[in-house]
This record gives sequence, C-alpha cells and structure tokens, in this order.
Amino acid sequence: MPLFSDTPKIGQLAPDFSLEDQDGKLHSLEYYEGKKLVVYFFPKAFTPGWTKQACGFRDESDNYKELGIVVLGISFDSKSSLKAFKEKYRISFNFLSDYRKKVGKKYGVSRFLFASRKTFLIDENGILIHIIDEVNLNTHAMDIIKIFEQAEIGVKSWIYLSNIATCETIYHGLPVWK
Repeated sequence: MPLFSDTPKIGQLAPDFSLEDQDGKLHSLEYYEGKKLVVYFFPKAFTPGWTKQACGFRDESDNYKELGIVVLGISFDSKSSLKAFKEKYRISFNFLSDYRKKVGKKYGVSRFLFASRKTFLIDENGILIHIIDEVNLNTHAMDIIKIFEQAEIGVKSWIYLSNIATCETIYHGLPVWK
C-alpha cells in the first residue's frame, strides 16, 4: 500500500470504512445509508484547533439533527483519548479511532504521524458531494450546513429541469407532459 493515497473524487462512492468509536462500538459507512454524513479528519486529540472544531459541531448539534446530518470525527488517536475528550467537552457525536491509519489512507489524509485536517460530506446514497480542504475553525460547522442546503437546492433544481425536459411546448410556450 502506498505511503500516501489520492483523495477520493466528488461524485464517486465514498470509501468504505469500519472503525470503532470511543466506546468500542463499530461504525461503517453502510450503517449511515439514508443519512447525510460529515466525516472529518483531525490531527490530534486535545489540541486547540481540534477542540474548537469539535465544539463548533457540538454547538450546532440541534441544527444538524433537524437537517438529518450525522457527524463522525476520525483521528489516529486511541479510543481512550477520544473518549476522554468526548466526556470532557460533552460532545454528542462519535469519534472513530483509525490508529492503524487505513481509513486515513483511503481518504488521502494520512501524513506520517497525524491525519491532515479535512472534511468529507457524503449524501444519503454514500456519494461524496463535497470536500473541505481548507477548514475555517470559526465557521466550519455552519459552512457545512450551508453546503448541504445548497446541495439539496441543486438536486431539487436538477429534478425540476429534468421534468421540464420531458415536456412538449404548446400554445404560448406552456408546457404539457409528453
């Protein structure tokens, strides 16, 4: 397996994973089918940047629930370190331990000792719809909500335009279904 791997491509199925969370419960991509999913990688537990990022998600958790968005944080840290952080900051979502760095390689974030900070947005069908390479720790949680909302508007527009394309134009340009 190469030391570094390419980042997955938008529009493709997100790379599958099977990792344990801070409590030892197994999580895999297929478990989240039918849900919008945020998979974010972070370098190290208890660093100031990670704390700000995780607490940003925590503070927006009601909005995430309302929109049906699930958040998973992944790092190369141990389960015990992730559990201690989750408890200390009262985080409602799960952290997954990729201590073998296998999932980090699949997502192209593995960098020797730590994962690079990168966020992947996955739709209800497991399709990668957006990658955030440059994370603004002050607005990250809200940025993701906006991206998911824009993606939903885009899908609705595409469906609308697809329906129009199946119409015939008649008197005064009014559409009639074929």
